[in-house]
Amino acid sequence: MKTIFLFWMTAAASIVSGCAQHPRLTASTTPPDQGEKHEASEPRPEDLYEWNGNGRTLSRIEIDVDEQKAVFFDGNDPIGWTMVASGVRFFATPRGRFTISEKVELKRSNLYGTIYDSQGKLKIVNAKRGIHRIPPGGRFEGAKMPYFMRLTEGGVGMHGGPIPNPGDPASHGCIRLPHPLAAILYEHVRIGTPVRIVGSGPA
Repeated sequence: MKTIFLFWMTAAASIVSGCAQHPRLTASTTPPDQGEKHEASEPRPEDLYEWNGNGRTLSRIEIDVDEQKAVFFDGNDPIGWTMVASGVRFFATPRGRFTISEKVELKRSNLYGTIYDSQGKLKIVNAKRGIHRIPPGGRFEGAKMPYFMRLTEGGVGMHGGPIPNPGDPASHGCIRLPHPLAAILYEHVRIGTPVRIVGSGPA
């Protein structure tokens, strides 16, 4: 029974980070900011994407949440692709046509993050604001969402984050990108760039 519990905790911790932290996970799990560190079993970021868009115009982005893959275009010419991690079942990424409406290089989540007490001691790793209580004198620190590119007014966007199991959803709705590719995309995308999301999920 102990082995099963440890396996469940490991699997649960692997899907949380950035905008995808689960409110029931506590300080016993790995802090989300450690998502930058890659275990030997995790895929290397450079194996998750290809970019040939330098000197080209990024005119549109197509994301398929069933394939967990995004393709970048200059007109009708594909100039790159990447594996992504979109929303899990109960936090599905919306389908439809969107445009990039905001770019924030060093954004932090205002909903999911970490709670510390008044002494700076870690209390809850995967906390949700409004659900988990901040102790007196303590603080809430939003999870990192680097190179954030907003798609919806409700906070769904593309940003850098871990892709723990390529081909599987892992977030609370955002589209996670490998960190190196997120930085490249952030430099090439413009406000108003069209993004189409297809596949299973809410319209």
